[in-house]
Amino acid sequence: MKYDHMCFQVSDVDASIEFYTKKLGFKLLSVDESEEQKIKFAFLEINGSKLELLEDLRGNFEKPKVAEPYCPHYCLEVEDMDATVKQLKENGIEILSGPTACVAGEILVYFADPDGNIFEYIKWLDK
Repeated sequence: MKYDHMCFQVSDVDASIEFYTKKLGFKLLSVDESEEQKIKFAFLEINGSKLELLEDLRGNFEKPKVAEPYCPHYCLEVEDMDATVKQLKENGIEILSGPTACVAGEILVYFADPDGNIFEYIKWLDK
């Protein structure tokens, strides 16, 4: 068994694809729709990490509350935190918290997508 992907519910798959590909650098792998399940979904990838975006076509979407401790969240490791934070700001993405240095030897930053799904970017200092 191995990890495959994380999934976020979104209000509009097409708008979310635009956000993830243009602002975060994800690559679109596929988009599909299930008439039977009444969902539209997309798979994206960045450096081998996959993310599924799922839209309930019946309109059942409630934006999650964005609040500390920012859970659940999707975490990706970055090589250069300063450059990553600069890119987020240049793309108009609000930083919720960080960059914060932690005792365990990491620096982290939290932000949310337009639907309130939380991301963490982490830089391990011992790598």
